[in-house]
Amino acid sequence: MGWARSKTHTRARAHSRTVSRRRKSDLQTKHWVHFLSRAEAIMDDPAPCSARSAFPWLVGASQVVGLAAVVLTGVWMGHFRGGFAWDGSGREFNLHPLCMVLGLVFLQGDAILVYRVFRNESKRNVKLLHGIIHLLALIISIIGFVAVFDNHKAAKIPDMYSLHGWCGMATLVLFCVQWVMGLLFFLFPIASSWLRASYLPVHGFCGLGLLVLAIGSSLLGITEKLLFNIMSTYSLFTPEGVLANVLGVLLLCFGVLLAYLTTREEYRRPPNPEEESLSVHFKTLTEGGSPTTP
Repeated sequence: MGWARSKTHTRARAHSRTVSRRRKSDLQTKHWVHFLSRAEAIMDDPAPCSARSAFPWLVGASQVVGLAAVVLTGVWMGHFRGGFAWDGSGREFNLHPLCMVLGLVFLQGDAILVYRVFRNESKRNVKLLHGIIHLLALIISIIGFVAVFDNHKAAKIPDMYSLHGWCGMATLVLFCVQWVMGLLFFLFPIASSWLRASYLPVHGFCGLGLLVLAIGSSLLGITEKLLFNIMSTYSLFTPEGVLANVLGVLLLCFGVLLAYLTTREEYRRPPNPEEESLSVHFKTLTEGGSPTTP
């Protein structure tokens, strides 16, 4: 009797392993079929191929425009506004626009762009690079905020009264929240795979929205700075005013290029069945779910 019960139990375990292997095999087959059908559709359509050929040029243009914006900000603050220092004077204030353009605009844009540029690299490595660039952008931006508050305190200027100040503070706070959420959901995931999949499009939308908000805040700050310093001569096309206007145009162009590169379907990271399969199977082992659940 015990022998029969043991034999039945062994058969049940063997059947369970067979079903599990079949499920894994079916899942991998589905991933490969999806990947191959997607690749075939792209190859049959000549438009995406021509669009992909323009990708490196668009990425290069975005970097040239972004770096030019950073350089122009440095020239504006360094040449026309007296340079940089950390002494509470106007020269300390000059660090604020430079840090904001470098951190919240250029580096944030590049952090978003890494998923398009490194499309075939290991997903975890790309995640790490994405998080590190964002962390660097956050540190530089905080330095810029400390500089402006320190200058206002020394000069007895009120804080947070202008639209630029409100938008800038909102951008920084939301940027911090976005970075922490990305850290918890994706780099060191504590949420379920279903919750991560649900939050991913929200995370992407918020990232692009924060870039737009950062550029908008920068444009408000440029206008405010010009009206405070050269309001009487701004209409005369003075070199400082023209340079600041060009800076604003470059920031807009950078935002447009980033939005185009991040929203075009053919520039997205191609699906990797092996990574997706490993992710799902890891969830099965750790959470006890079915391999077919998201």
